Amino acid sequence: MVFGKKKKETMELTPEMILYSSDKKRILSMVHNMGEEAVDAVYKAIEALVERDNALARHAVENDDVIDRLEVEIDQECLGSIAMRQPVRENLRFVFTVAKIITDLERIGDEAVNIAERALFLNQHPLLKPLIDIPKMRNISIEMLRNALNAFETNDPALAEEVYLKDQELDVLYYNIFEELIQIIAQKPKGDKVTAQCAAALMWIGRHLERVGDHASNVAEKSYFIITGKRLKQIMEAKQRLAEMGRND
Repeated sequence: MVFGKKKKETMELTPEMILYSSDKKRILSMVHNMGEEAVDAVYKAIEALVERDNALARHAVENDDVIDRLEVEIDQECLGSIAMRQPVRENLRFVFTVAKIITDLERIGDEAVNIAERALFLNQHPLLKPLIDIPKMRNISIEMLRNALNAFETNDPALAEEVYLKDQELDVLYYNIFEELIQIIAQKPKGDKVTAQCAAALMWIGRHLERVGDHASNVAEKSYFIITGKRLKQIMEAKQRLAEMGRND
């Protein structure tokens, strides 16, 4: 008996699969736009403090409505895709991941509002110290957010790992800001209410930026999971343990 070569099986694209692919591209584009709005909000909120620009601070506050509206629109797009396409498990996981990511983006918008509102207060008083670490924190948190979203859009787990590691830099900078402001308060006369209020506002701004980084890390973790099916935190902790064992040998 002569056996012929077995034909290679190919997956035929169904109309439903093509339609869902179109939905996915549209949703990814909307998430990207929402992410850029969140980045812009954080950037302008800090810039309002650096430049002592109240109009820019108010713009950052008002822009939160745009971010909130995008969250609703993406939610509706995801729900509509589920209702119309009856997606398979993999596509459902994508939709649910998007729903979680846009929640983090909306909260980043809230952090930007908090920063802008504190900038409006601080702009009424002389700065207690040069703004060095706070702009650094802004730049790092924005880089983290963009990279986390890029990891999601391009299925890049290595980029998600970079975001996770970058969060440590924000923690160090926030600690430095906190310690420096405590020293400034200690050097002022007791009862200096304005100094205490301004120092507290700057501490809170550092804290808000740290939270932006936390939300960016959340996006990276969700991206990593949908790409690999593994938990990013567990993987990074395992790598850290291996590195420490290598140093001890």
